[in-house]
Amino acid sequence: MTALFVREFKIAARVGGGALIGVLFFLAVVTVFPFGVGPDLKMLARIGAAVLWIGALLATLLGLDRLFQADREDGTLDLLLMSGRPPELIVLVKCAAHWAATGLPLVISAPVLALFVNLEPTAIGAVTLTLLVGTPALTLIGAVGAGVTVSLRRGGVLLSILVIPLAIPVLIFGVSAATAAVGGPTPFLTPLLYLCAISLFALVLGPVAAGAALRVASD
Repeated sequence: MTALFVREFKIAARVGGGALIGVLFFLAVVTVFPFGVGPDLKMLARIGAAVLWIGALLATLLGLDRLFQADREDGTLDLLLMSGRPPELIVLVKCAAHWAATGLPLVISAPVLALFVNLEPTAIGAVTLTLLVGTPALTLIGAVGAGVTVSLRRGGVLLSILVIPLAIPVLIFGVSAATAAVGGPTPFLTPLLYLCAISLFALVLGPVAAGAALRVASD
């Protein structure tokens, strides 16, 4: 499993959707919003958390269609499924490597990109914390979509259609927690705990659902 993690991390870092591509896409999304909204700094500060979360969601989708598809095309996925390891464990390791190569760089770059939307230091810390807690859920939910579309050619569009509705609760509670940290109507801890619960739920259910999808695709 350690060798699989290292292999998947290297592949995710080299192929499209790696750390650099994800951060650059994140930067592009965040910098476009101020041009569309205008020079109103107060409005940017109000929507800044939502802008960062939307950028992180879209950047996470990059490369998810290749999470299992490349291994299926060259036969590696069949060998992994026949290795005797539970498919759920294989999915979990691949998701951990994908998040380490793509999701973690987004979290690290979030404090810098938050300056583009005029966020206060408290809001920057809150957004970074919520991204750290919520982006693993986005990866695990995306793994389910990747497992369902693994046997389809050019399934990237279908993957996005499947994943984005399922990721809306993560987006809602992530933005709510970041907004509450700067004087929102609800306490900061309440939406943060809901976000943690969603991530834990995805950690349990995501590998099971993706593993079942891979079993069906390999038949």
